[in-house]
Amino acid sequence: MQSLKEKLARRTTADIVYDYLYEAIVTLELLPGTKLSEADIAKRFDVSRQPVRDAFTKLESQDLLLIRPQKATQVRSFSMERIEHARFVRLAVELEVVRAACSVWRPEHALALKENLAEQLSVIEKNETERFHQLDYEFHRLICELSGKPLAFETIQECKRKIDRLCVLSLGRQSEAKTLYEDHFDLAKALSDKNVDAATNVVRRHLSRIDNTIEEIHAKHADYFE
Repeated sequence: MQSLKEKLARRTTADIVYDYLYEAIVTLELLPGTKLSEADIAKRFDVSRQPVRDAFTKLESQDLLLIRPQKATQVRSFSMERIEHARFVRLAVELEVVRAACSVWRPEHALALKENLAEQLSVIEKNETERFHQLDYEFHRLICELSGKPLAFETIQECKRKIDRLCVLSLGRQSEAKTLYEDHFDLAKALSDKNVDAATNVVRRHLSRIDNTIEEIHAKHADYFE
């Protein structure tokens, strides 16, 4: 039986491998359909195959890898069905979150979003796509937290992860990031005004942005999709 120290060491190694592969997949360094070998990854990190297998399993649970018995593991292609389901769930959750937020919103809440929005605008001007992506996550997390629904962000985050790779393709253009920023700005104002109708309308508009991205990417890169 493994000692606690051995278990912690293995878990740490698996996390390192997972973090590396996750970043490579969501940034499209590893494109959909790319084949991955447990042996090659283990050799690269100078570890046994078990932590690599653990990382693969976690990535599969997030629909980022496709593990097939007796066949090569590969980066999972985009699935229209999974993307649509993720959008549906996220929309339902975010609509309820902003409704809750409007009922409890205070000036200090508005200040927290204002600071985030200022940084969003700054990184857009510098064309720092990756940092904008992080601030986008933080913006939605803040709303969940300030609305008194912090656990809702776990669901939102899970849904976002399923389409992160598409978002990265879209955010590669500065104009797309600016459009998302404008949605964020409008949502912050609606929350400050405690205007439920305006807030829910912005959420619907904001989440519909991905539709055009999906259509565009599907037309240009049909081989990225199942």
